[in-house]
Amino acid sequence: MCSHVPACPPANSRARGTAHVVVAHPEQGWSLLCNGVVRFDDDGELLPDGRAVPPLRACACAQVRKALR
Repeated sequence: MCSHVPACPPANSRARGTAHVVVAHPEQGWSLLCNGVVRFDDDGELLPDGRAVPPLRACACAQVRKALR
């Protein structure tokens, strides 16, 4: 999908969120990246294979809650 030189990181890379935005809908809270990832304003992501990546803030909050138990 990416035609940039150098190519943007693939969807399975940890750096996938640094790919170029090809479609932006800030009024709806999401953007489509050139590697096929849908990135949401809360930092969550939907990968091309249908897997969801939770927002980083949600992960950090869960880790803090777990540490406090």
